[in-house]
Amino acid sequence: MHKGVIAVILGGGAGSRLYPLTATRSKPAVPIAGKYRLVDIPISNCLNSEITRMFVLTQFNSASLNKHIKNTYHFSIFSSAFVDILAAEQTPDNPGWFQGTADAVRQCLRHLQQQEFEYVLILSGDQLYQMDFGGMLDSHIAKKADITIATIPVVERDATEFGILKADEDHFITAFIEKPKKDVLPKWVSDTGAEMQKCGRIYLASMGIYIFSKKILFDLLLEENRDATDFGKEIIPATIGKQKVVSYQYDGYWTDIGNIYSFFEANLALTQDIPPFNLFDNSKAVYTRARMLPPAKISGSTLEKTVIAEGCIINASRIENSVMGIRTRIGVGTTIVSSYIMGCDFYETIEDMNHAQQRGLPKIGVGERCYIRNAIIDKNCRIGNDVRINGGPHLQDSDHPLYTVKDGIVVVKKGSILPDGFVI
Repeated sequence: MHKGVIAVILGGGAGSRLYPLTATRSKPAVPIAGKYRLVDIPISNCLNSEITRMFVLTQFNSASLNKHIKNTYHFSIFSSAFVDILAAEQTPDNPGWFQGTADAVRQCLRHLQQQEFEYVLILSGDQLYQMDFGGMLDSHIAKKADITIATIPVVERDATEFGILKADEDHFITAFIEKPKKDVLPKWVSDTGAEMQKCGRIYLASMGIYIFSKKILFDLLLEENRDATDFGKEIIPATIGKQKVVSYQYDGYWTDIGNIYSFFEANLALTQDIPPFNLFDNSKAVYTRARMLPPAKISGSTLEKTVIAEGCIINASRIENSVMGIRTRIGVGTTIVSSYIMGCDFYETIEDMNHAQQRGLPKIGVGERCYIRNAIIDKNCRIGNDVRINGGPHLQDSDHPLYTVKDGIVVVKKGSILPDGFVI
């Protein structure tokens, strides 16, 4: 067990690029893979790496995230493990909200100080990956580093979206540039290893995962860079050449869930025969809230490359390349292709359904004879019979009261009611 480490998981900003999924919840609380929330990924990575003390920093729409963490992460009273929420709070010496990643950590240092630790692991709450932080920590200690940055080789197309760095043969970082313009990229090519170079992944990008030695973190945030608000833009560039900053290269699957398209792609990728993110790995379990739900019930459906969470009742005629979240109900004769249905937070009783029908409301879930393609259906939606949702590049980006279209993906907003025969 890594007693010397405390993890700080950053809840992220307003998550506007993930709108409308973030209209009522924070980014780490967005449901992923049918039964998890995004924040379960970094927490599970920590637990699998035997790092058991975690703070989650939040400020936007944090109610559902707080509830999820409170209901999920319980530890024995004989253990020192915890997952605590630190919401942005006004204090006499700091009346403002978190201004950025570094500012958020700075404002929480007084809570960290109450713990015994030598190293702080800083993680993002909106990435999908499986990583053993033990190797990164061992490298940090062996190299007597002040800061270790987890890095991943990326191709030219992605390089302009990340902090790109150069390291010497001992992996010490010699230069860093945040989101470089395309014309300067040739200067930033790195030796990422033969296998990565074959795939064109020749740039080393920061994953936004850092290990700081305790004294350095406190010095940087409280003394040297008191006004800096962001790690990637300000703190990290200021340390290159001054402190021992080491690159720890990770070659596994990692994706930053920054926008609707990457979120959609990451979920549908789980339906592949051998998905890049492996939910079926005993040593890298993904933990989440244990819900006492019945097994899924399926009748008369052809299922092709489909992930189905527990508690579903599915009577569709065909579902392919899709993810069905908890308690999803799908009516007879419906076809769903390349879509993520997030499911529901509760079951309607027969009385509820009859009452809804009298008021002309569809049942919660997806009705009969519907056709849904290239869509994300947020939780607790009521989709009537004969509804057609056909997402794709032919649709322009737009925002409507019931749904949003982004990059050809139709996102039906949480709790929306689409009446019988509705067409998108």
